[in-house]
Amino acid sequence: MIDDVLKAKLSTLNIPLEEFSALLIRLLDYGVISREESQVEAQLYDRYMICAELVEDYLSILNIRLLHDRQFCFVRVFPPSAQVPGLPDDDNSAFNQGMRYRPTQQEVSLILVLRVEYEKSLREGLLDDSGCVLVSFESIAFAMKNLLKRSLPEQSSERSTLFKRIRQLRLIQFNSDNDLNLDEGWMSIQPSITSFVTDEVLQSLHPQDDEQDQDTQQASTNALTQDQAEDQ
Repeated sequence: MIDDVLKAKLSTLNIPLEEFSALLIRLLDYGVISREESQVEAQLYDRYMICAELVEDYLSILNIRLLHDRQFCFVRVFPPSAQVPGLPDDDNSAFNQGMRYRPTQQEVSLILVLRVEYEKSLREGLLDDSGCVLVSFESIAFAMKNLLKRSLPEQSSERSTLFKRIRQLRLIQFNSDNDLNLDEGWMSIQPSITSFVTDEVLQSLHPQDDEQDQDTQQASTNALTQDQAEDQ
């Protein structure tokens, strides 16, 4: 019966059920759809714009939260009870971590540093027309050491896996593995990073003295792991 109602509503939008299903599967599988990512995601995003209300209604049944950034053309889903920058807290949602992706310590550290670098460039007015920030891999490696006292993986294969995972989350973009060269490579930090790390976590990354560094890093890591990372 729900199937019939859904088909009827989709028919008024000229969207086949199969295409609607493909949109939902991609969104739930990756956790995000960004129009600037690829031609495939551009088509999916445009399809979402047509049937956004139906997508939101469908996901609301599962208490899955959805953030749509119209300025930078991306849609991201969050599991129930997640704290989402830009969305009010849902006090009535059930606590459930089944959908949450558990990032590694290295991934958490990199995401936090990317967020700090994006905020720094935002304040300095260095964003491009798409809201992205161009930074070198060398500067990110330096920032990680300076801020969190951690280093990027020394082996190129491990470093490649790490950055590809962050790219899959649509938080960064780089053209090829050749860009992963720490001496010459460049990446683009995507504006969706702001929906992945809360302002509270960002503020906690600025300790007042060296003795607070370790506690600050652990608090930030715990906050990001619990509230922001979701299964892709």
